[in-house]
Amino acid sequence: MIVSIVTDWFKRSNKSERLWLLAKIEFKLRYYENKLGLLWALIKPLMDIAIYYVVFQIIMKQDTPQFASYLFIGLICWNFFLESTTGTVQILNTKKYLYEYSNMNKLEIYVSTLLSNSIGFFFNFVMFLLFFNFVERGPDHSNLQTLWLLPLFVNLYILSLATSLIISNIYVIAKDVTQIWQVFTQVLFFLSPILYPLNKFKDALPNFDYLNPLGGIIINARQTSMYGVSPDFKLFFFDFGYAILLLIFGMFLLNKLGSKAAEKL
Repeated sequence: MIVSIVTDWFKRSNKSERLWLLAKIEFKLRYYENKLGLLWALIKPLMDIAIYYVVFQIIMKQDTPQFASYLFIGLICWNFFLESTTGTVQILNTKKYLYEYSNMNKLEIYVSTLLSNSIGFFFNFVMFLLFFNFVERGPDHSNLQTLWLLPLFVNLYILSLATSLIISNIYVIAKDVTQIWQVFTQVLFFLSPILYPLNKFKDALPNFDYLNPLGGIIINARQTSMYGVSPDFKLFFFDFGYAILLLIFGMFLLNKLGSKAAEKL
């Protein structure tokens, strides 16, 4: 049944054009009524960085080199995951009109929503590269390793899509998942190496980077973009494995529970 969902989606015509159009519309609508418009896509992570920088670098005297960039890349990855998952918990309800009154596959709704978030991600990532390369970059940095960020983002996208499928389909039968997910993401934030030096994180939570796929993505994103070294391939393949397994489970739930969403929500 999972294969039939994917096959049905690939058989449809004009998939890429429709997905990209929906993604652009959603991205624009998100900031349409704000005075600063699309600048909010940049201001949000910058405000987060400013707050954490003051707390950890100035008040707590964090000794991590290039700490602003260290925070920046971590928060970009975290915010993409958070927005993609919390923003899709009720997607089968809020966008019911798309799969009830059009020929859209439910999977397309998820994909287009995450594509919309991807626009903001790449906008912020360009700002990170400009800041790091012109403000905090070290003299021995190699730009070639930065290309590893493309497969790392694919990993992050699949992980976010899989998680979105799981929690939004559980929402069909258990509305409490919204509150549970809010608490879980708060815990996950502080159990990810976003604010702390990597050595302290590993000392406090040995091998936890292999249990937290989001943490592994952040670690490898920093290694490739900031330190100019290849990713930890063992961690890289672990994270991809987690993402694929979760995606299969999410597709299973979409088939079992998503088909009943229109009548239950």
